[in-house]
Order: sequence, then structure tokens, then C-alpha cells
Amino acid sequence: MSLKQVFESHPERRYIMFGGKGGLGKTTLSATSAFWLASHGKRVLLFSVDPQASLSDIFQRDIFGKGPVPIMENLWAQEVDADRRIRDYQDEIRKKILDMYGFDRVPEEIDSYIAAASAEPAMEESAIFDAVVDIIVQGDYDYYIYDLVPLGHALYYLSMAKVYDEWINKITGLREEMRQYDRVAATMRRQATVEEDKILEELKYIKHRINASSQILTDKRRAAFFFVLVPEEMIILDTRKAAELFARFDVPISGYVVNRVLPPELGGEKVPQYLKNRLAMQQKYLQDIRATLGENVLAYVPEMERDVTGLPMIERLAERLFT
Repeated sequence: MSLKQVFESHPERRYIMFGGKGGLGKTTLSATSAFWLASHGKRVLLFSVDPQASLSDIFQRDIFGKGPVPIMENLWAQEVDADRRIRDYQDEIRKKILDMYGFDRVPEEIDSYIAAASAEPAMEESAIFDAVVDIIVQGDYDYYIYDLVPLGHALYYLSMAKVYDEWINKITGLREEMRQYDRVAATMRRQATVEEDKILEELKYIKHRINASSQILTDKRRAAFFFVLVPEEMIILDTRKAAELFARFDVPISGYVVNRVLPPELGGEKVPQYLKNRLAMQQKYLQDIRATLGENVLAYVPEMERDVTGLPMIERLAERLFT
């Protein structure tokens, strides 16, 4: 089955992820797939959390931190600005503190704590994850294509849903126990009602959001994850290991795309020996890929004569990939 057939035979798979080691062409293939789907009348949002702003580069547009930016008919691209997201976080936390406790202003010591906590590395990852949840649960587009960061970080982001869910379950459980004690105390004081636990409600809201995104990203009916690799020994080994790890976190692996395949006509007699050697080496690893991954390989993408940037080059690659 080809990549085109996968899309056409599974229209219910609206959440598409391309992952792999850095520099293998994830952004190129994400953009090309988004272009092809959009050109066939599907409303597509292509988004990235990579701070290197690779979507801006490939579309030759400044889209970083600007929300969904229209690229062409039916296609929007978005790059998450983690720093802005953290600032929004701070403002949101301050507002909730004021609402929950009826303060006129946030106490200075609490405000200092909010600022210090926002400087922690985990805060950036949490902000990015929260942005991804926002994007995924909206459901405004026919397709969401997620241009993932390199493998290690991608696995971290995709596994965060489970980690957060377990953590919030524990916190919510403790909070509900406290709620029971509050009810007992209120009964003993013959108090008619117990004030609504706004913190518990907030925890339940967060849990609902995380579960909603987790159910989407791990649902084989609605989501598809494609590994991008190139015919090189270390990349093949790393991809196999990553596939095993991803499977443990229930990420629905739907196939592999082999990128940067040299055209066989480069093996002619007048071609420099260096290029012949590269071609022979690549053929060896292509055989290895066919033997180990077989029908799970959905496409062999040719090496283009120049960088794939701008819509004309993306269209050319889409013709080769999907035709």
C-alpha cells in the first residue's frame, strides 16, 4: 500500500504525525502531504512545536507565533511560540488565583514564585504540550498534520499525556479525599453547604483535556504515525529502536517513508567513483529496509536536485510522492 492509498482508504485518520531523527526530511514530507491533501479539497492544518521554525523556512513565510497562517487554499500552517505560551500561562494562573481567593491583586511572594517556576525547563515543555492539546481538541480542520520534533523529544511529548494523566489522577484523588473531610467537618459544624472546590474542578478540567488529546493521538482509527528514515545503517538501527519505544506508548505506527533515495541512473560508467560507491552503499541498505520493513514501507522518496522550499518545489515533490 502506498502513502496515497493509506490516506484515501482511511479518511477517518485525521491526525497525521511524521517523526524521525533530525535532518531526515520530516518537515518536507509533512508539508508535501499537507499540500496534496489541501489540493484535493481537504482543510488542513500543518503545525510544529520545533523552535527552529522549519515550517517558516519551507514555506518561505514568517509564521512563527502567529497562529494558523493561510498558505494556499485549504492549507494553514502554525508554529508554536513557547515563550508567548508561558507568558499566557502566567497571566492565566494570576487570574485564577484572583478568582479562587478573591484577592484584589496577586501577593508579591506568589507572583515571584510564578515567575521563578516559569523559568524552569519543564515549563516550556508543558506549555508546548498544552498548545498541542489546544490544537488537537478543536477539531476545526479535516486533517491535522503534526511535524514532530526529533525522535527523543517526540517520544517525550507523545508520552506526556500518560505521565500527566497519572500525576493528575493522584492529585485529584488526594483532593477528593480532602473534600470528604470538608463534608464531615461541615456536618459536625451543622453547616448547610460546603463551598465548591475550585481547585478540584480545575484538576478535572485539565484531566479531561489531556485524556481528550491522548485518546486522539493513540487511536489507530483516527491517528497515524509515519517514521521517516534514509538508507543509512545508523538511521535504520535508530528507527527500529524508536519504533519499539513508540509501540510501548501505544503510538499508532502506520508505516515508514524512505527519503532521499538516489536515482539508479546515477550508476552509469561516466559517473565519478565516489557517487558509484554511494549508490552501491544505498542499494545495500535499501535491501535491508525491504527485508526488515517490507510492505510497511509506503514510499521511497527520490533525492531532489535542490532543497524543497517554496510551493513550486513542494508541488513537484507531491507529484512524485502521490502520483
